[in-house]
Amino acid sequence: MSVSPNKTAQAKSLYFDAERLYVRLTDDREISAPLDWFPRLRNATEEQRQQWELIGCGSGIHWEAIDEDISVAGLLGLPND
Repeated sequence: MSVSPNKTAQAKSLYFDAERLYVRLTDDREISAPLDWFPRLRNATEEQRQQWELIGCGSGIHWEAIDEDISVAGLLGLPND
């Protein structure tokens, strides 16, 4: 499934396991990435990982305590607009 250029993929929730970050999108897809891609998240405490907020109407995710931002487009390998 590809994302139309006119429709931006948006996150609605996320969770972690010991090795991966999982992001649920508003179109019901779920994507994941290894925590090794994000050293700040990998090294964060579980409490810090859970203190996330959606930014840009779901186009990104922000963790204030560890100063980390991840875009959904980046996770999908799409150019950030």
